[in-house]
Amino acid sequence: MSLHYYKEFGWDVEVICVDEKFVEGFRDNYLLETVPENVLVHRVEAWPLSATSRFGLGSLSIRSYYYFKKKGTALLKRKKFDLVFFSTTMFHVCALGRYWKEKFGVPFVIDLQDPWRNDFYLSKPKAERPPKFWLAHFIHKHLEAMTMPYADGIMAVSRGYIEEVKKRYPVIKNIPSVVIPFGCAVKDFELVKERNLQPEIIGLNDHKINVVYLGAVTKYFLPLIQAFFESFKKNIRETAKYHFYFIGTSYTTGKPNRMVEKLAEDLDMQGLVTEVSERISYFSAIATMQQADILFIPGSMDVDYNASKIYNNILAKKPIFSVFNNRSLVKEIVEKSNAGIVVGVDGQETLEEIVALIDQKMGLFETLHTHVSTVELEMIESFTARNKTKEQVAFFNSVILNKQKISL
Repeated sequence: MSLHYYKEFGWDVEVICVDEKFVEGFRDNYLLETVPENVLVHRVEAWPLSATSRFGLGSLSIRSYYYFKKKGTALLKRKKFDLVFFSTTMFHVCALGRYWKEKFGVPFVIDLQDPWRNDFYLSKPKAERPPKFWLAHFIHKHLEAMTMPYADGIMAVSRGYIEEVKKRYPVIKNIPSVVIPFGCAVKDFELVKERNLQPEIIGLNDHKINVVYLGAVTKYFLPLIQAFFESFKKNIRETAKYHFYFIGTSYTTGKPNRMVEKLAEDLDMQGLVTEVSERISYFSAIATMQQADILFIPGSMDVDYNASKIYNNILAKKPIFSVFNNRSLVKEIVEKSNAGIVVGVDGQETLEEIVALIDQKMGLFETLHTHVSTVELEMIESFTARNKTKEQVAFFNSVILNKQKISL
C-alpha cells in the first residue's frame, strides 16, 4: 500500500521478497498489478517445504533466511542505503537488521504488526497452545533478544506492542517509536471497480439482509460472537430475514474447522450462518464487502488489538456493526467517520454483561442495513495509505536524524 507514495515523499525504495513460486497457499495475481513500475523488487528463493518440514521448520522466514541474507548483503555492498525497514510478521528475517547494521552501519526499523515474542500462551493449558509452541517461542524469544536492543526505531500498529518491547529491553527506551496502523488503499477499490471484480467462492443471497465478516476467527473471538448471536435472537423478531457470512476464518488449509457454524448450531441458528473457512483473495474480499448489506466485526476486548481491516471496511461504504474495547483505536475511528455502530466493552465483562451491552444497540442494528453511507474520502483522509506513508517517511527521517545525533 505504501509503495505508491514513497517517491512522492522523497524516498527511493527497493524491496526484497520471496519469489511466489516458493510460497505455499493461495495467491492474488491482481496484487502484482498494484506494485508501481518504479519500485525495484528483488525476489529470492526459499528452501522447499518438503525438505524442512521433517525437522519442524516450515516457516517461510526460516526457509528463506539464507537467501534474504545473501541478497541484502549483496545490495548493501553495491550501493548506499539510508535505512532497512522490516515490515512483516515473518519475524526471523528481522534478525538480519543487527547483522547488516554491524557490517555496514545501516540503521534499521522493525514494524511490529504483531508481537514478535508472544507470551500469551505461556499461562494457557497445554491443550490450548498451538502445535510446537515451545519450539517456536524459544526461537522467537532468543532472536528478539538478539535483535531488538540494536534497533534504531520501532513502528507498530498498537502502542502496547511498543511499550512491551521497550520495557523488556530498557536500552532502547529512548529510540524513536511511532504507532502507524495500516491505511485504506483507495487505489485498490478503484481497481475493483475498473475490472468489475466479483466475489469468489460465495454468492450473497439477494433475498436476505447479508451480514458479512471477513477475516480469521480464533476461539478468543467466539465469546463476542456468541454474545452477539444471543442478543440477536432475543431482540430481532424476523431473524429469518438475515443471513450471516463468516469468510476466511481459518489460517490453516486442509480439514476445515468451522467454529462459528458449530456455535450457531449450539444456539439453534443453523440455516442463518454460513462459514467459509478458506481464505479468499484480497480483491475478492473488497468485492464481497461492497456487496454486503452490513459488515460485522466481532473485534476484541483487548485495548491493544487494532484490526487493520477496519479502514477498508469503512472505505467499502457499508454500515458497520462491531464490538471493541472502549479505548481501542478502532472504536474511535468508526465513530469519528460515522461508519457504523460500535458496542464498547472494557474487557472485564461477563458474557451476560456483554449481551446486555449489545442489547442496547440491537434496535439500531435492525435498521442498519437501510443506512446510506455518509462517509466521504475527506472524512478518512488521515487514514488513507497515502497519509500513512507520509507518516512513515516522517518517522524514517526522524530515525536517521537521531542516528546522526548519536554519531556526533
